[in-house]
Parts: sequence; C-alpha cells; structure tokens
Amino acid sequence: MKIGKTILAGVAAVLLSATVQAGVADRIVAVVNDEIITQSDLNAAFEPYRGKFEASYRGEDRDKARTDTQRLILNRMVDNLLIEQESRKTGITLRDEEVTEAIADMQKQRNIAPEEFRKALEQEGITQDAYRKDVRDQLMRMKLIRRDIKSRVAVTDEEIGEYYRNHRQDYEGKESVRLRQIFLPLPKEADPAVREKLRTDAEAIRKRLLNGEPFDALSAKYSKGPAAATGGDIGYIEKGMVLPGVEAAAFSLPLNQISAVIETGAGFHIIQVIDHQGAGLKAIEIVREEIREKVEQGKMEKKYGEWLEELRKKSHIEIKL
Repeated sequence: MKIGKTILAGVAAVLLSATVQAGVADRIVAVVNDEIITQSDLNAAFEPYRGKFEASYRGEDRDKARTDTQRLILNRMVDNLLIEQESRKTGITLRDEEVTEAIADMQKQRNIAPEEFRKALEQEGITQDAYRKDVRDQLMRMKLIRRDIKSRVAVTDEEIGEYYRNHRQDYEGKESVRLRQIFLPLPKEADPAVREKLRTDAEAIRKRLLNGEPFDALSAKYSKGPAAATGGDIGYIEKGMVLPGVEAAAFSLPLNQISAVIETGAGFHIIQVIDHQGAGLKAIEIVREEIREKVEQGKMEKKYGEWLEELRKKSHIEIKL
C-alpha cells in the first residue's frame, strides 16, 4: 500500500494498533521510500523455507539460521520493491498475461502439466500467488536490465579474445566418429556351435561388403542392432560410449573402410566409419558469439549490482528487523 512520507509514522501507528487489538502480532520491518514491508509480509515470504528449518536445525542453531535467512529474504524484498518503484517512475509496465505466458513457457520446457506444477508448489509450501509475484519480480528486473543496463554494455574483440585464451579448456573439441554397424547378437549362454555359426554368418556378410554390396542394404537385411532399418547409421560416438572392442576399431579404422568382424560379449559387429571429427581447439570464429554472450552476461550482472547499489543509496531505506 502506498502512503505519503509525511504521514508514514501515523499510518504505521494505526497499523500496529489495529493488529494488536486483533490479537495478531504484526509490525513494520522495513520502510522503502514511501512504502512499507510488514512482519506478516516477511513471514509469508519465509513460509516455504519453514519446513526445512524445522527438519534441519535445533535450538539456538535453528533460531540463528532462521534470523539470518529472514534478513536475506527481507533484503531481497527491499530490492524487489525498489525495482517496482523504479519501474513505476520510468513507465515500465508488465501485463498479467506476460506473467501467465512466462509460467506456461516454463511448464512446457520442463514438460510438466499445470496440475502437476500446482502440486509441486504445494509440496514446497508456495502459494500460486506467491509464485506469480516471484515471476513478476524476475520479469520486471529483466525489463529494467534491458532498458537501463544492456544498452550501456559493450563487448570488444579484445575481451572476446582474452576470454577465449583464459578458457581454452572449454573449447577443446572431442574426437568423434560416425559409424555404420551391422550387429549379430549372441544369445545368452550360447553354446560354442551357436557362437561359431554367428561368426561364420558375420564373415560371410563382411565378404559381401568387401565385394561392393551396399552397407545400408545388408544392415537392413541382417543387422539386429540400432538403426538397422535405416542403414545401420548409429551417428557420432565419442570415446567411452561403446564397447571397448568396437571403440578400438572405430578410432583406428580409415574412413569408409570395412572393419574385420569384431567379437564382444554382446555378439559380432561389423562397422564402417563414414566421418571422423578430430580433437583440437575450436576456432574462435565458431565460438565468437557464444563467448560474446557470456562476457556480456557477466558485465551486465556487474552493472546490475552497481545500478542497484546506486538505487539503494538515493532511496530512503530503514530496516527494522
């Protein structure tokens, strides 16, 4: 509720008097310019954390942890109120539909139905109104950042190059190969005769491949492995993703050459490498925009902290907790 600074003390006295008469303990815990945050506001914000404190802390430790957490929450509430006030001053608005759309997008990304989401909030002790307010605060913060901060942030080529040099390990490529495979699985507890029959079949298929018959056609006809019906193309693999015997052959086999029959505990494999991507450092041209975004995000977060600190300095803030 918004009130004039000249009558703030009087309104606070009325609020305190009314709540005492009603038998409910409430008081002002923060003043932010011409608005207040009450103990009941803080209690509502703290409520989702109450259960964890009851389970995790005992005695004085619980009291101290609760007090420390309430102070952190109150500071966040003060910041959110400052942002809301600044938004009103500068004409930034946020429609209810934007909050609803943001929540719906989040549910879609996490593949969670609205009813499941509601139950998850209840389990966390968070009301839907409280969650909507939190989303609204985040969206408002993002709008302010885009308007007041992002326009003042620039990323130079020198900064991109410095980040690239200092984070080389993040841009080391991994060696990978793209495989086609024909796989004849070995039944569990197969006797030697069955094993030898499968080996003979595999050798016969390999001979046909060497004689020029298409890999995809023979895979579709004989393979029992992944993607058999589509030519046996199992895509790109990196080291550690397939059986050791198959991996050893895959990373040593020349491009498009047919492997020998590979025997593993699972059965018999014939593979063909159709592409090989080597390890090494990704070129800066490939990762330039990715790095620009990371550097920009870091600078924006720093600018946001400075902006919020300046906003606090020029505002009237009293913490009464």
